[in-house]
Amino acid sequence: MKKILKLVYVCAVLFFLASCDDENEIIPTTGNLTIDLTGLEELGTDYVYEGWLIVNGTPVSTGTFTSIVFPQTFTVGIDNLNTATQFVLSIEPEGETGTAAATPAATKLLAGDFSGNSANVTSTGIVGDFSNSWGKYILATPTDDDNSNEESGIWFLDNSSGNAEVGLSLPTLTDGWKYEGWVVLNGTPVSTGTFLDPASADDNAATSPYKGSLNNGPAFPGEDYVMGSAAGVDFPTDLKDATIVISVEPYPDNSAAPFTLKPLANVVPASAMNHSVLSLEAGPISVLTGTVSR
Repeated sequence: MKKILKLVYVCAVLFFLASCDDENEIIPTTGNLTIDLTGLEELGTDYVYEGWLIVNGTPVSTGTFTSIVFPQTFTVGIDNLNTATQFVLSIEPEGETGTAAATPAATKLLAGDFSGNSANVTSTGIVGDFSNSWGKYILATPTDDDNSNEESGIWFLDNSSGNAEVGLSLPTLTDGWKYEGWVVLNGTPVSTGTFLDPASADDNAATSPYKGSLNNGPAFPGEDYVMGSAAGVDFPTDLKDATIVISVEPYPDNSAAPFTLKPLANVVPASAMNHSVLSLEAGPISVLTGTVSR
């Protein structure tokens, strides 16, 4: 009988100790989110990257960063971390407060759904799919009446049919983004203007400081460099051998330099003929990717 009582006593003590261990168990309230992204470039002054978890349809910030050295790890509330279905990366003005700080800007750059504890993120679905993009352009200066400087202007159009037609095949961008053309002069990118629709003039068609005074040019993106100067080059100039780029820019823009997404580019051939159609090629970066793990 004594042996039975001792056994019961020992079992009771062990049960009590086990219960105490359960009560004293520390339940974590935070967890780690690690992001590893490729292709990002440093942003301009006063802008930051910000990560977001989408939890039950609501964005929850994972923190901001400016460094483009990866991987990077962020501490996040464990409940949000475990229940998030998607990760989104946006570009935000630095120092936001109030409602603006709690909501992603329109300039969303990467996104991907979680599958288990990881998400493959890409710019394709959240910015645009440039895999089938193409472009054509000509050298011409239609904004002045001087026929001797035709190699000092570039227009993204196709005149091979005898009429000016759309020269760029690009997807419609999501909110927060615009296209911008560039000519690299003396190693410095000089904008040809921003635009959304390749079948319309760019935003600075009427206000460009470089165009002639005859008119604003055709109703397509492009630029005449016939007045003033830029990048140490006096206009008019010769754009042969210059690099031409179409980039995708945050809007509002965070920098005067081209953004990392550059779906189309070309070096103007030295043998290029004025008013003859030339082709753009695939640019250096048309998609950004990465992984996010929790």
